[in-house]
Amino acid sequence: MAVRNFCTALLPVLLCSMLCHLCYDSVSDIECLRRVKASIDPSNKLDWKFNNHTEGSICGFRGVDCWNPNENKVLSLHLGSMGLKGGFPDGLENCSSMTSLDLSSNSLSGPIPVDILKQLQYITSLDLSYNSFSGEIPEALANCTYLNAVNLQHNKLTGTLPGQLAALGRLNQFNVADNQLSGQIPSSLGKFPPSNFANQDLCGRPLSNDCSATSSGRTGVIVGSAVGGAVITLIIVAVILFILLRKMPAKKKEKDVEENKWAKSIKGAKGVKVSMFEKSVSKMKLNDLMKATGDFTKENIIGTGRSGTMYRATLPDGSFLAIKRLQDTQHSESQFTSEMSTLGSVRQRNLVPLLGYCIAKNERLLVYKYMPKGSLYDHLHQQSSDKKALQWSLRLKIAIGTARGLAWLHHSCNPRILHRNISSKCILIDDDYEPKISDFGLARLMNPIDTHLSTFVIGEFGDLGYVAPEYTRTLVATPKGDVYSFGVVLLELVTGEEPTHVSNAPENFKGSLVDWITYLSNNSILQDAVDKSLIGKDNDAELLQCMKVACSCVLPSPKERPTMFEVYQLLRAVGEKYHFSASDDELTMQPQTADPEDELIVAN
Repeated sequence: MAVRNFCTALLPVLLCSMLCHLCYDSVSDIECLRRVKASIDPSNKLDWKFNNHTEGSICGFRGVDCWNPNENKVLSLHLGSMGLKGGFPDGLENCSSMTSLDLSSNSLSGPIPVDILKQLQYITSLDLSYNSFSGEIPEALANCTYLNAVNLQHNKLTGTLPGQLAALGRLNQFNVADNQLSGQIPSSLGKFPPSNFANQDLCGRPLSNDCSATSSGRTGVIVGSAVGGAVITLIIVAVILFILLRKMPAKKKEKDVEENKWAKSIKGAKGVKVSMFEKSVSKMKLNDLMKATGDFTKENIIGTGRSGTMYRATLPDGSFLAIKRLQDTQHSESQFTSEMSTLGSVRQRNLVPLLGYCIAKNERLLVYKYMPKGSLYDHLHQQSSDKKALQWSLRLKIAIGTARGLAWLHHSCNPRILHRNISSKCILIDDDYEPKISDFGLARLMNPIDTHLSTFVIGEFGDLGYVAPEYTRTLVATPKGDVYSFGVVLLELVTGEEPTHVSNAPENFKGSLVDWITYLSNNSILQDAVDKSLIGKDNDAELLQCMKVACSCVLPSPKERPTMFEVYQLLRAVGEKYHFSASDDELTMQPQTADPEDELIVAN
């Protein structure tokens, strides 16, 4: 009660501070776009109008993608092929939260700025290809440590590739072909295809020309002959490898076709358009999805579940999407389109946004943003020697963000949505460890038979450890069922244990994580369940507070559990000093006044 009174008293001050911060950030992003337009758009190709100063006004601009459609906060700029002229754009440092910049296929020139880190602090994808940028690649590019993709193809860049680029550990796309670069390729970049380094004077792996051989080849005929012999040998080896590699993909393709008969069956519909909900996403057809996923090969599967299989799609520009193939649904095309229109309009910072969908014969494909860090389950339960355990502040951030997203679905979304399948596997993590809830709203698309208890027994409806006990009696989904499932996730975060197996319990204990926590709570020894890696780091009070919140979520009686709004408020109070909460969600979300059981039930 004391904590709640304290939070109530402090709320006006916090709201004022958050609003001021939000307004300041919005002004900065607007100024960013003003300066960008002034510096590279002399012909007014962008047609951006700055006479509207309301929140979200810039989100409708051509090429602008916002973090939230109701907030002037730029996520990415997609300005490729827009007839832009000038040098590297001014003002990008004011788009302080931008993560992606695409300036490809324009008429831009001049050097890439040496202070690029200052201008693009959180950049993950940079595409300057097919322009006329000149000068050297700045060494400071290596300080943009979040970079996943860099495309500098077809410019007039000179000099060498900075060795400092080896520090970019997240880099999975890199292309500097068709420039005037020289010298040795840093060894860390040797993992990329040779075609990505097609410059006359570049040498070293992955190119076939060895730097030392090239240099010595200019000193005399003898060494030149040796190099010629090596080249001939390489050609012979290359021919042999070419013949072998042609056979290997053929065998692989036959295997993939056998495993993906469904993908083969829809090839005739490859011209079908993908309906997209975001203007910033390029127009696509089914054929584009099939190319990006290799015809939905097994190697591109990144997740499976009751609602369907998720594939990673690699687009030509090096960016990624996630494509979900839904399990068979008995909904008509018009019903499915209506459901997609509803889900496509749902936008909140802790939900994985649905970008579009495609109907091809009997197949239903959904297009989502790709989350490179995987699921919360991976971070908690699939640790390896090179993956450290999540520290407590990150776990608390994930808990608060997930609670915020679920509370928004329950209390602010119109129509209100129940998830029905909350687990640590459907909570995805972005590069800033912000949680994103996936698969929300898909319960309505499942076949009626999936509502039967047997789906839990065979594990098709998530793991047994997440299912609220009342469902086995009622077979009816309620908001309090989601609260129970979230409580199990919260227990996972605090204990590090899996829902159906407790490694810290005695050998003769055969119950679930909830059973184990209930036993410890009844004996007033809850602290014994806390993850050992979190103990003794000045977080013990927060850990126990979160444990108590989790215990209230997994109470046997649904009426005794709090609502998701109450859970979110409790966790906000626990993590108040970290400032994880988001003012935009808190200002619109209202506590539930009616009985939770009277909410809209998203059942089949």
